[in-house]
Amino acid sequence: MNIDDPRWSRLVGGYRIPYDPRKALRALQQGGEIESAWKELWNELHHQGDVGEASYAAVPHLVRIHAARGVPDWNTYALAVIIEDARRQGRNPALPDYLREDYEGAWRELLELGLRELADAKETTLVTSIIGAIAMGKGLFVLGRLAVMFTEDELQEMIDGK
Repeated sequence: MNIDDPRWSRLVGGYRIPYDPRKALRALQQGGEIESAWKELWNELHHQGDVGEASYAAVPHLVRIHAARGVPDWNTYALAVIIEDARRQGRNPALPDYLREDYEGAWRELLELGLRELADAKETTLVTSIIGAIAMGKGLFVLGRLAVMFTEDELQEMIDGK
């Protein structure tokens, strides 16, 4: 959906109330207030497993901005995984037809970006977020979820049965 589309103001976010993410998306794109923009997007696009159409509409723009910035950022990968995982849970709205092509295209691009950026990624959160997105992009939804939602220590405890 085009960033100037008037439907943005009517889309619902993670709190099940209207949320227009364009201001935060523009902040990311322009490179200003990046930390507060990410904080807002994390808070508004996803809430306790709930997402909305604004969440789905934001994913293509998050991926586009990520690619244009050329700076690997774990937030893009992890938030996309969280949104996709919530979408698949069945208690959230279906992906609207008018967003489907852009959303699915963004996931293809995110997979390609992740495969390229993983080679040089060193920071743990970035690595696990990229792995989570690659897994989701390849249809390994449980693995994608595990990579993003749990720390290495938590995963080790699960394996050890503690």
